[in-house]
Amino acid sequence: MESHLEKQNGDVLQKSFKEMISTLPKKSCWGLPEDQYQYQSFWFSPPFLQGALSAQQQFQAQPTDIILCSFPRTGTAWLKSLTFATITRTSYNDSTTPLLSKMPHDVVPYMEFDHAQISINRHLGIPLLATHLPYSFLPRSIIDSGCKLIYICRDPKDTFVSLYHFIARHCNSRNTQPIQLDEAFELFYEGISSYGPYWDHVLGYWKASLERPDKLMFLKYEDLVEDTVLYLKKTAEFMGYPFSSEEQQQGVPENIVKMCSFDNLSGLEVNKTGRHREGKGNVETENNIFFRKGKVGDWKNYLTTEMAQRLDQRTLQQLSSSGLSL
Repeated sequence: MESHLEKQNGDVLQKSFKEMISTLPKKSCWGLPEDQYQYQSFWFSPPFLQGALSAQQQFQAQPTDIILCSFPRTGTAWLKSLTFATITRTSYNDSTTPLLSKMPHDVVPYMEFDHAQISINRHLGIPLLATHLPYSFLPRSIIDSGCKLIYICRDPKDTFVSLYHFIARHCNSRNTQPIQLDEAFELFYEGISSYGPYWDHVLGYWKASLERPDKLMFLKYEDLVEDTVLYLKKTAEFMGYPFSSEEQQQGVPENIVKMCSFDNLSGLEVNKTGRHREGKGNVETENNIFFRKGKVGDWKNYLTTEMAQRLDQRTLQQLSSSGLSL
């Protein structure tokens, strides 16, 4: 239990974070109820920036931790499901897994917020947690502990379209007016979105994966879609939970892929009707908003040729000389 002194210290810390955030450059955008604030060249909404600052001060990584890292709307829920099902495959089967009764974001907690859940999971021997933080924002203990990170990224065009629809649906659920797609496009293009600029976020993890390939696995959403079983096996190996030859003969990886498929997860009652962070004000979200299409190339249904070309050009510029292509 948290002591009275710890709570007092925590309250003082939160107050100092709020005061610091109030001095930062800010912008009202994306139709969101709160301004976005720019800190160390990235954009955040206040609760998420407060969470980031708290994590930097207080989060203590353990060498056994496995941290799933991503920019929003790049396959986070899917990666959480696949890794959770893989790590817990001897504890649960496809009729007892918590993924049937809880949405993926409630099964794998966020480092910036869900401190109590992280402790419970660790106690149960489940080392998974997640973050949307840029690499440069990660608490020092993550690097020092030598724990493993898995980063997933996605074509910026699909990322933008998915992000736009997520925020628009969030606005609609609160009876507020979402902004037009072309206005949102200009913001994303200029790097102004939660945890953006997108390219800087991706590059931070890409460069780290080149420097520490044994500690940071870099995944592309499109590769995972194309051959989910192959990349699940690679991910299991990286995490230290490889599938035995017997498990592979029994089709265990294929069963996990099937259980964690978009169609299966989006069809579960909890993901159709539940709420994430219920009672937490502006960050409370209907679970069904997290599940839209899960398709590669859906941007073609929303972006004009000119928009797609501009975003591709920006991506080429930003990633030039990095050795990465998206």
